[in-house]
Amino acid sequence: MPTVPVSGRADLSDAQWAVLEPLLPRGRKPGRPPKWTRRQLIDGIRWRTRAGVPWRDVPQRYGPWESVYGLFRRWQRDGTWARMLAAVQARADAAGLVIWDVSVDSTIARAHQHAAGARERGICRPSRPAPSPPITPWGGPAAG
Repeated sequence: MPTVPVSGRADLSDAQWAVLEPLLPRGRKPGRPPKWTRRQLIDGIRWRTRAGVPWRDVPQRYGPWESVYGLFRRWQRDGTWARMLAAVQARADAAGLVIWDVSVDSTIARAHQHAAGARERGICRPSRPAPSPPITPWGGPAAG
């Protein structure tokens, strides 16, 4: 499939696409060629994720928002995104580009002042008595 020129400043470059393209699932059935390339749809997914907007606001240059969302959701459900992420991480790890050290420093852990505890005098104020429990057939007074 021919490549598509990069249209947005944060779209995939040709070098990034060359790494990503072999990881994409292959189509199983013959038929009409797609109107929108996978590269355009993936760039649309990346744009939407980066911008944090509703799917309907994806620019038309990436294809109809229904197609962009459909590809995202289909690959999310069948695990394609997870497999692609694992493959890219393995490639970066093999090249020595990933540092797997994790450091957690808990010397500064602050809670909000209201997280210190509940009021000492309880949930009800003297001017507001606690509501009585509702009378129900199974929990009310016995009929005599």
